[in-house]
Amino acid sequence: MTVATQMQQCIASVQSAAASLKTFSLETVDQQMKQEFQQLSQTMDQTLTSLQQRQQQIEQQEPQYKQ
Repeated sequence: MTVATQMQQCIASVQSAAASLKTFSLETVDQQMKQEFQQLSQTMDQTLTSLQQRQQQIEQQEPQYKQ
């Protein structure tokens, strides 16, 4: 498994987790938990952005990883 493939899998997992947290935020009635889910979702979005930037760096440095 290449580094690029591993990065793609990781990005997909983070996207899934962020989507789940957003759903939990929308569905919960407890305002404290709603806020907690929103904060966690924002953290996951920031993590996702970092991972996508890193993936671009990898692809620029190692052209053989481009899909």
